[in-house]
Amino acid sequence: MIDLPVTLSWQCAAFSDLSVTQLYAILRARSDVFVVEQNCLFQDMDGADEACRHLTASIPGAAGPAVAAYLRIVPPGLKFAEASLGRVMTSSQARGSGIGKQLMIRGLQELQRTYPGAAVRIGAQHYLEKFYQSFGFVTDSALYLEDDIPHVDMLRPGSLSA
Repeated sequence: MIDLPVTLSWQCAAFSDLSVTQLYAILRARSDVFVVEQNCLFQDMDGADEACRHLTASIPGAAGPAVAAYLRIVPPGLKFAEASLGRVMTSSQARGSGIGKQLMIRGLQELQRTYPGAAVRIGAQHYLEKFYQSFGFVTDSALYLEDDIPHVDMLRPGSLSA
C-alpha cells in the first residue's frame, strides 16, 4: 500500500490526448484489476474509450509512472441514457490510502465540468454500494450478475456538487 500524501500526478484527458505510454499504462492497470485480480475474462476494450474522458492518478517511478487509480467519464447515451463513470479502479498497492475517495470526487467534478448539471448512472459492484452512496448515488435496480460479479445500477441526480 502507498502512503498518501505521495506525489500523485492527476490528469483528465480525452482519448486522443493520451500518449501511447499513458494508454498502455491505463490498459495494463485495468487488466491487472478487472481481469487478473477479479479472475474475470471479458472484453475490456469495448469500443467506448475513444468517446470518453480518462481520469488517472499516477505514481512516478523509475520505469515510468504507474497508474494508482483510474476512471473513465462516459458521455450520455453511450452506456446509459445518463452520463456515467466507468472502469473505476484503484491498484492493489494504492487501496486503503483514500485515493478511491479522491478519485470519485475528482471524477464527479470533471463529469460536471464536461456535462453541467447531468445525472450520473453507474453499474456498481454490489460490495461497493455503500461507498457510492456516500457520493449521493441511490440504488436503482435489483441485484444482477455482470461477468459473474454481483452488481447494482445506481443513479446520482443531476445538479449535485461533488
